Amino acid sequence: MYHEPMPKVSQQYRDARRAQILQAAKRCFLRNGLQATSMQDLFAESGLSSGSFYLYFKSKDDVILAIVEENLSAVLDLIHDLVTKPHDDGLGEALASVLDTVRAKQRDDQLGELAVLAWSEALRSPNLRESLNVSFGRMRADFARVIAKHQSDGSLPDSVKAAAIAKLVMAIVPGVILQLALFGEHAADGVASAARAIWPG
Repeated sequence: MYHEPMPKVSQQYRDARRAQILQAAKRCFLRNGLQATSMQDLFAESGLSSGSFYLYFKSKDDVILAIVEENLSAVLDLIHDLVTKPHDDGLGEALASVLDTVRAKQRDDQLGELAVLAWSEALRSPNLRESLNVSFGRMRADFARVIAKHQSDGSLPDSVKAAAIAKLVMAIVPGVILQLALFGEHAADGVASAARAIWPG
């Protein structure tokens, strides 16, 4: 397949073009679903030629993967920040911060709908499933470190392994995302406060 030569442009230009493609792809995927969206649809929606498009993404799966990684990055960064920087807040506050971030991403970028589409696609795509497995594994590991810290200072019981509690906490986050996708932003009303109440500092 012929690829147009990459013009000598700035990183800012390349980042803007990449973002343009991802925004166009999100519109297509939300409107038509992943399977029904063709590469031609993505070319047309982004306003780019196939050659220009392929300079940034080689396939539809690559676009889907980039959207998933973009949506998860804010949550991953937040959880990692809770681990690597000193915080005196309890587990409930940590979980509430993640849920607040998820809700903001839903409001700004329809995180819920895109996540549900990606999860369904992961049943078909081993690469996407592995990427989600790695990302969720990182989140579980970071949560386990937060939990272990609170167990060591006595604010959480240590009769249950930190890794098991982390799995429970991680089950909450996708559940909230699913409810946001199906029922809208108000489906998350009160969940952050509930996390703080269940696991106080």
